[in-house]
Amino acid sequence: MSNNTCRDIDKLYISLARIAEEEFPDIIEHAEIRGDRLRLYIADGSFLDVWFSRRIPCKYAFHWERRHLGNTVYRWDNAAHRTLKELETFPHHFHEGAQHNVRPFKPKETMKDTLRVILEYVRQHVQGI
Repeated sequence: MSNNTCRDIDKLYISLARIAEEEFPDIIEHAEIRGDRLRLYIADGSFLDVWFSRRIPCKYAFHWERRHLGNTVYRWDNAAHRTLKELETFPHHFHEGAQHNVRPFKPKETMKDTLRVILEYVRQHVQGI
């Protein structure tokens, strides 16, 4: 993620909302900017929060909340957990289904493309592909 993108968070939320609603209408019901984050409402009743820090440049998290649908949670982020230093994509990682189930994750060149990859993952799970 470029430094310009990191500084233009409000513009980024608007463009990510547009991508979600226009490119993923089969799974995205609605996008809403909620102060410090973008919330994407998913067709299965879950939601994906997209968050970028306004204090720490390029700090991000994509949090797919599904605890009410099978007690699962998914999060793609770059929090520098000391316990993950050996992960080849550190500090970037993916919590798959549970906080303790951590996998490598490499964001794409842009956050727009990163969102597309994440929403494709969501699509496959929601549609059972």
